[in-house]
This record gives sequence, structure tokens and C-alpha cells, in this order.
Amino acid sequence: MEKIPHHIESILDALVERGYAIVPGFLPQTIAEPLYQEASQIASPHWQTAAIGRAQSHAINTMVRNDKIIWLDDTSAYGEPFLNIMEQLRQAVNRSLFMGLFDYECHLAHYPKGAFYKKHLDAFKGKSNRKLTTVLYLNPEWSDTDGGQLVMYGKRGEVLETVLPKRGTLVVFLSDQFVHEVLPSQRDRFSLTGWFRLNSSISGIIDPPR
Repeated sequence: MEKIPHHIESILDALVERGYAIVPGFLPQTIAEPLYQEASQIASPHWQTAAIGRAQSHAINTMVRNDKIIWLDDTSAYGEPFLNIMEQLRQAVNRSLFMGLFDYECHLAHYPKGAFYKKHLDAFKGKSNRKLTTVLYLNPEWSDTDGGQLVMYGKRGEVLETVLPKRGTLVVFLSDQFVHEVLPSQRDRFSLTGWFRLNSSISGIIDPPR
């Protein structure tokens, strides 16, 4: 397994204190650069238009989001090192915070120029097994004028954070607590978005993995 970055303690502390963590430089360059190179070379037909909702409510709505995605699994050559690190993070969170995180689903996201994702929650209380959201950025040399920022909102609708999608930055937050959005990107933007999930459903059946 890849050695987990040294920021793990700050992530745990931040989750306890405010429910989210933002960690620049979380992913080592030796993993981030190959991921970016492979993502940027994936041909258009392999990407699928991202949908909203799950199971019966799963639908495409380009007025809400219009990014493209590819789901990752253990057979994804470009995703395996990242998934190994996420597994170590899952274990660390469970040991320290007793969250009972059961598994992790993740997709590679591509926001072409003009793409966005409007305000939303990743999970609703009592409606989903998604517990902890992660977003890891792959883009080199990103500036404010390139757009594509992640904006996180508080309970009163106030802006808590505006995160520039710079390579290696990891954002982690409680999935059912923080409304967030992705502002329109002005150039190709790549990230890895994932969810640690609970196995709390009846008969041990967790949410559909998509």
C-alpha cells in the first residue's frame, strides 16, 4: 500500500471540530501526475454524463450538473494507488472517530469548459448510506480566473469555504451536513470524488453503488 500522507491527524481533528477538512498537498506528486496524465488522455466516448439521485430517482439533468464521470474500481490502473490511500484513510477514521465506514465508491470527474454543478447535498439524513465525501483535485497550475471552485455553505446559507481545485488538495466533509456547488469551469478540470458509506440498511443491503 502507498504510505498515507502525514496530514491524517489534521483531517481527524478538523472533522471533529467543524465537520470538514481542506488539505493542500494531500496527494503526493508521484501519484497525482500519472492520474492527471491518464485522465486527460481518456477518449470522449469512455466518459458518461453524470446523473443526480440514486436508484429509482437516478436521472440526468444538465441544468443541475453537466460534468462527465468514470467510476473507479480495483481494476483501474490509474486509480489503484489512490484507492489504496483512501482505504488507509477509512481505517484511520474508523479507529479514531468510530464512524463505522463500510466501503468507498469513487469516480473520476471531468468538467469541460463551462461545466458546473449547482448547490446540492450528497446525502439526506435517513435516505442514504453516504457518510463522508472526499474530493481530490488533479489540475496543475490552476488560478482563480480558471473558475471551477468548490463553494461550501453553512446552515444559514453563508459561504464557509471557496476551494480552488489545485492539484493534490483534498476536501473531506460530512455528506449530509454541507450544501456545496462547483462554479463553472473555464478550462478542463479533473478531480476524484468519492463517498465513504455506512452499512446501515435493513438486511445489510447498502445503497446502490451508483
